[in-house]
Amino acid sequence: MSFSWSHDLKLHRLDHNTLTCFQRDIDELVRRVTAGWLFESNPSQFFQSKVEPLLLELFNYLHKVYEDLETVPVTTAQLSLELQSLTEIVHTDIDAVINNDPATIDPIEVVFAYPGFKAISYHRIAECFYRHNFALIPRLIGERAHTLTGIDIHPGARIGSHFFIDHGTGVVIGETSIIGNYVTLFQGVTLGAIRFQRDASGVVLKGQARHPIIEDAVTIYAGATILGRITVGTRSVIGGNVWLTESVPAESRLTQQRYLSNRFIDGDGI
Repeated sequence: MSFSWSHDLKLHRLDHNTLTCFQRDIDELVRRVTAGWLFESNPSQFFQSKVEPLLLELFNYLHKVYEDLETVPVTTAQLSLELQSLTEIVHTDIDAVINNDPATIDPIEVVFAYPGFKAISYHRIAECFYRHNFALIPRLIGERAHTLTGIDIHPGARIGSHFFIDHGTGVVIGETSIIGNYVTLFQGVTLGAIRFQRDASGVVLKGQARHPIIEDAVTIYAGATILGRITVGTRSVIGGNVWLTESVPAESRLTQQRYLSNRFIDGDGI
């Protein structure tokens, strides 16, 4: 059996050594950027001396993998500045945990021990690459976070400030999701697509807006599934295990219907 993409795949020069270096340097990039955001007294100098050289290494890997790649979309200096500019929004993500989780008062605990913070940190870096249409790198960053945390955020998702994922395992956020400020998600939440548009030959169309819009100050509890290009209005609360495929206005409260409890004797009524 032959597939049209198989020839294209073999054109890439992604050998084992390059892939290993890619993954190693992506982890190191996140560590350095996080240090620059949170711990360095002179972040500008740190990003210039520690982050920019690593970005250059990643660019070199791209040239190895994509034979026809002549240039990358931005310079290392520009991308480094953009990563540094994320400092404030990352601080709001820590603030969101401190303000919303009674289990911690320690920001250093949030940084090193909270999978939700790790996932959003990786995502903010991945989205920076994604905005510039980098090949491969944003998806590798996103998938690395998925591997480490069990939280799957596509690098194309747009996420506002003060974002908090509590516990986090099993959270899925699709490519065209838009999430406002002060949003909280619990474990097992899915922001997904309900259907995919296809062309005349049956191939899925790329880049269609197909995931939810979550407005400011929304809370979505464990196991909720929200599908399609719908809007969850400001300050709404979506209860656990709710299945939602229609937009809801601001300040909505959605919960599962209460179960019906009856008593049966000797099978009567069954």
